[in-house]
Amino acid sequence: MSTQHAVDSGLAATTEAVDSLSEPMLETAQDLGRPLTQGRSARVNHKKQFSLLVVRGDGARVLRLSFPKRLPLTILVAGVVVAGGFSVVVGDWWHVRQRIRDSASLYQQIEEQRAMIDKFNRRVTELRQEVASWGELHGHIWEAFGPDVAPKNSGTGIGGRATPTERPMGKLSAMAQLDLLAENVIEEGESLRALDKLITRARKALAALPSRWPVRGAVNSEFGNRLSPWTKAPEFHSGLDIAANGGTSVKSPAAGTVIHAGPHSEYGLAVIIDHGQDVRSLYGHLSKINVRQGQTVERGTELALTGNTGRSSGPHLHYEVMVRGQAVNPRAYLWD
Repeated sequence: MSTQHAVDSGLAATTEAVDSLSEPMLETAQDLGRPLTQGRSARVNHKKQFSLLVVRGDGARVLRLSFPKRLPLTILVAGVVVAGGFSVVVGDWWHVRQRIRDSASLYQQIEEQRAMIDKFNRRVTELRQEVASWGELHGHIWEAFGPDVAPKNSGTGIGGRATPTERPMGKLSAMAQLDLLAENVIEEGESLRALDKLITRARKALAALPSRWPVRGAVNSEFGNRLSPWTKAPEFHSGLDIAANGGTSVKSPAAGTVIHAGPHSEYGLAVIIDHGQDVRSLYGHLSKINVRQGQTVERGTELALTGNTGRSSGPHLHYEVMVRGQAVNPRAYLWD
């Protein structure tokens, strides 16, 4: 009977818990033994609460949980708020993660660009040093031609003592160094163009110089004063007498135009070539002439054959060089 009574009491208490709204949050099975009059008198205070009963199978213990009606709604709202806050936190974390990843890539690009800029600065410095060495080289080249042909600066005269200073390149920006290098290159370019024009003129003048031996042989008589082979009196010899057997080929030492090809009052059969630049060459005592007046010849062209014509004591070649009509020492032009 006691067990049946306990079950009936549990069922009655369950019915009361559904209607009750203000019971304490936690009660034991002993609380269910209260008279029904007490439970009914307390219903008025428990209408705003929910109660949850937990009963063991043998009915030995019963756990009763009471909570306000608004608690589920509060829990739901709190859950929504927590879920919303969590989603915001997760979204911010994901955004920050993406930013960190992008920043890492950006930092890598910055490091690569910094290394490239450093390499650029070093290269610009090397080029400036190389361009500066060009100026010294140009000075040596112009020095060989003399100050009259060197490029003139358009500035006026200046003077006064000054302490030379070197502008620190490390304090200049990359663009400033590049601009300075461009200015130096432009200046050196103008100097090179002027030098090229001079070299072109010099090349023409050098090509016109009779720098090759017309024949190969010993020199029997040098340029300058000597004793006459006939009178033994001092006389001036205006060329070189080069030993050569009769019939030896005489070749032009430089390009030019034949202005004389025939008999000469002193040198028998002779050839005179105008090489330009007021330079002429004469070949005397020939046995045969192979060119004609007005003919253009190149370096190495066969002009004639050696002989013993004219005022000559034996087969040889009289070779003479004249600059502006004045005989000069041919050795000064013989490079080959």
